[in-house]
Amino acid sequence: MGSTQHPRRGNTRQRIQDIALELFAEQGYEKTSLREIAERLDVTKAALYYHFKTKEDILISLFEDLSRPLDDLIAWGRTQPHTLETKQEILRRYSEALKSAAPLFRFMQENQAAVRELSIGHTFKERMIDMLDLIQDPDASLKNRVRCVSALFTMHAGTFALKDIEGDPEEKREAILEVSIELMSQAHRVTP
Repeated sequence: MGSTQHPRRGNTRQRIQDIALELFAEQGYEKTSLREIAERLDVTKAALYYHFKTKEDILISLFEDLSRPLDDLIAWGRTQPHTLETKQEILRRYSEALKSAAPLFRFMQENQAAVRELSIGHTFKERMIDMLDLIQDPDASLKNRVRCVSALFTMHAGTFALKDIEGDPEEKREAILEVSIELMSQAHRVTP
């Protein structure tokens, strides 16, 4: 449908994902129906059902598509030495991965209760635990574990906290990354 605010992606499945995520962000996951998604796409519900049977199916497909770079990063990180340089590179790569997944993370932030109840909530939690394992030392003190958790979630929260502040989006992303790296680096340098 030409009235949407985003460019049309190539295939119907991707268009459904785009429109669903747009509606989920506008009015919330719980308040969005498959009928509304079909109407916004200007297709029948039957045409929508051909690709996705439920809203959760749409959300799971979005999560799988947009989190693939995170899965690749975790796999890469597991093969690297557990050095400060590797941990810094993990945060840099994570920052890049978050750029393409920003709409999904915005949805997750604004629909936390719904996400907790859906299967993607558990999957996302597992991925965050994997990321923490990559950037913190197993024998880290409690304060250093907090620093590492804070480094990771600064990247999530910072993106939303700064979205309404004037400035170049890339400069904001770099500032968030710098603060995250500082937190994680401090945890790496301090002995337990």
